[in-house]
Amino acid sequence: MSRPIPPPHSTVAELTEAVLAGEHGPDPADLTVTSAFWLYHTTRLAGGDVTYHNHYLLLRVGDSFGACSFEAGELAPEFCENASGHSLEKLLRDESAPVRTAALDAYLSRVRPHRDADDAERVMLPTGTPEVRAQARDAAVAGLLDIEPGAKVALIGVVNPLVAAIRERGGVCLPCDLNLRTTAWGDPVTDDMTEVLAQADAVVATGMTLSNGTFDLILRHCVEHRVPLTVYAQSGSAVARAFLGAGVTGLNAEPFTFSQFSADATPMYRYRAALANGAGA
Repeated sequence: MSRPIPPPHSTVAELTEAVLAGEHGPDPADLTVTSAFWLYHTTRLAGGDVTYHNHYLLLRVGDSFGACSFEAGELAPEFCENASGHSLEKLLRDESAPVRTAALDAYLSRVRPHRDADDAERVMLPTGTPEVRAQARDAAVAGLLDIEPGAKVALIGVVNPLVAAIRERGGVCLPCDLNLRTTAWGDPVTDDMTEVLAQADAVVATGMTLSNGTFDLILRHCVEHRVPLTVYAQSGSAVARAFLGAGVTGLNAEPFTFSQFSADATPMYRYRAALANGAGA
């Protein structure tokens, strides 16, 4: 049986303080990072004209990993030189948001692994090419959306197969990204999150919003306006799970090993929750 689920929190900082206080399990001072990884990779899917540049910090604690994506230049690879052997308590207090997010994810993944969660639906990504696996992943994310034809879906963190998956379900995609300017079909991509949130009947956001400071704002908007929020997360997948029922209504969690780092079948975990009841829920 998995560990009982603690009451939800309303911000990432509040969740972090609760973990440091021991409200979610063992003292993080007693959990040690055994491996730290700084990863940079690029991806261009077949037939595409967009190269995705991705940076990740991965922290291993026992039989689980914590992960966080970050922007170029935000964290140097030298961080990993001394990170192995640090306690999670130390890294949860680090000045770097990606480090804190990865440490929080590592802690929550360690005390309640996705593979043991009673409320998770396990979805296997098929063996195949990057294109096959990306399409399967984004179809799984879009499958968490319960939208009416013509519903406007804010997509915060753009990947082209997910744009297509939203449209295939009858949704109108409102793309927002800090790095992309157009989708594969030439649709303009805004970098103003408030612009798409104001129009949205539903929101889909990447886990990277946990480390760039926008997740709390998205969560509060969705709670106050009773807008369903689906998170697709390689970054902070266990962190996003902590907000199920407190604004997050759907989560596609993909813990390490990520789809782009393997050609073999790998698991994802889908979660669902009801809409929160309003501000302060």
